[in-house]
Amino acid sequence: MRFENKVVIITGAGSGIGEATAKRFSQEGAIVVLAGRDTDKLNRVFSELSSNKALVIQTDVAIRESVKNMVDETIRHFGRIDILVNNAGLYVTGDLLSVSQEKGDEVLATNLNGVVNCSYFALPYLLKSKGSIVNNASVSGLGADWGGAYYCAAKGAVVNLTRAMALDYGSQGIRVNAVCPSLVLTPMTERFGDEILQHFDSRIPLKRAGKPSEVAAAIAFLASEDASFINGVNLPIDGGVTASNGQPNFN
Repeated sequence: MRFENKVVIITGAGSGIGEATAKRFSQEGAIVVLAGRDTDKLNRVFSELSSNKALVIQTDVAIRESVKNMVDETIRHFGRIDILVNNAGLYVTGDLLSVSQEKGDEVLATNLNGVVNCSYFALPYLLKSKGSIVNNASVSGLGADWGGAYYCAAKGAVVNLTRAMALDYGSQGIRVNAVCPSLVLTPMTERFGDEILQHFDSRIPLKRAGKPSEVAAAIAFLASEDASFINGVNLPIDGGVTASNGQPNFN
């Protein structure tokens, strides 16, 4: 019960890592705000939480007015914000020329601007509570992928934004960290197909994809007092992928 009566906002909470994170925080006593674009998905997650101490708010993190409403509604219902989990994300495959600028802008607006928007509106309340922010970045923000230009650009920016915010707000009692998952089996990645997933498994030293609950556990740790002296960290949750220097395995 590390988060008993703490108010936690989780974006992209309707599936995958966001869903698992909401359930983890709920199990540990938190008041969970489930934010996302699809209220049907959010309501399903709400119905499966350990506690009814929760609130569903339809939110598009790419739209500032929508994020402001999310924060305002959270304060109106609960009076405080203790933890912000910037999890909402969008993935599009393709290099810079093969992806339309409109679709590329959507990726940047969700994956990068969404983190900025949510942090901007939540920070005044996090400063009062001496709270914590955990961003969902990616190993694609630590090193690039083929055919993922916009996604890699956004996640790379989130990695360094995490560091910058940790520097700026650490002295005011706010810790800012990020998780950097590699392949995790979620609705977003399951559409890759078996062949592509097998290629991923061949590059992961643990020889399997991650589970959303495994990322959720790391998010909960970084947000908790167990990590009270951890600030500005981009933590790989990757089965060992980033332990490699990229050279082939001859064994």
